[in-house]
Amino acid sequence: MRMIFVNLPVKDVSRSKAFFSGLGFSFNPDYSSDDTLCMIVEENIFVMLMHEARFKEFIIDEISDTSKTTEVLTALSAASRQEVDETLAKALSLGGKEWRPVMDYGFMYGCSFQDPDGHVWELAYMEPQQAN
Repeated sequence: MRMIFVNLPVKDVSRSKAFFSGLGFSFNPDYSSDDTLCMIVEENIFVMLMHEARFKEFIIDEISDTSKTTEVLTALSAASRQEVDETLAKALSLGGKEWRPVMDYGFMYGCSFQDPDGHVWELAYMEPQQAN
């Protein structure tokens, strides 16, 4: 089974844990420490939220300044339009910022927000395709 680990630098690990816990995510304590959280997205999808000092141990250049650039768009699927709206409302109430207006393309509905460290997260619901 292939796994994916998205690695993101954060300024305050405790703040990140509170933010993402508030969005309903849990963490794997076996791969978490004072300077790193292993956030579980799905069975084989994880986001490693690393304090900037720890993150620098894995890179050869500088950490992106999210106030000036977008380093990545992390997009997750949603089970419904309601989940998109509820997650956006939670993210904003927990200190996130709206990034782009809600997108409604009929068959696809989504939102974008920044977490407290400025990383962009997208959430999208796509209507099931009808068989012809």
